[in-house]
Amino acid sequence: MGLHDVELSVLLTDDDTISELNRRYLRKNGPTNVLAFPMGQESFSEKTAMLGDVVISLDTARKESNESGESLDRTVSRLLVHGILHLLGHDHEKSRAEARRMKKEEERLLALISGDNSLGG
Repeated sequence: MGLHDVELSVLLTDDDTISELNRRYLRKNGPTNVLAFPMGQESFSEKTAMLGDVVISLDTARKESNESGESLDRTVSRLLVHGILHLLGHDHEKSRAEARRMKKEEERLLALISGDNSLGG
C-alpha cells in the first residue's frame, strides 16, 4: 500500500454504539458492520499523518461470522481491511467496477495478512 508513518484509530464496539454513529454521521438507521471516517479530507494523501477512524461492531461481526462459517478473527480482519480501503478512497457503492476493484484489493490484502500469497497482487 506504500503507507509509512500514518496513524489509524480503530474502535471495536457494539451494535448500539455503531447504530448511534451510523445515525449521527451518515443519517442511516440501525447497526452496520463497519464505518470509516477519514480525517478531514475526501481521500488520503501521504502528507496526512492521520489516516482516519475505523469502527467495527463486534456484535454484527459475530453474526456475520456465524452465518458465513468464517472465524471471528477473519471477519474482523476483513472488516478492518474494508474500512481502511474506504479511508484510502475506495467506494464499492460508486459502481460495479469499483466494487470489483475494491473486493479484489480486499482479498489481496487479506491474503497478505494470512500469509496466503497464492492470490498474487
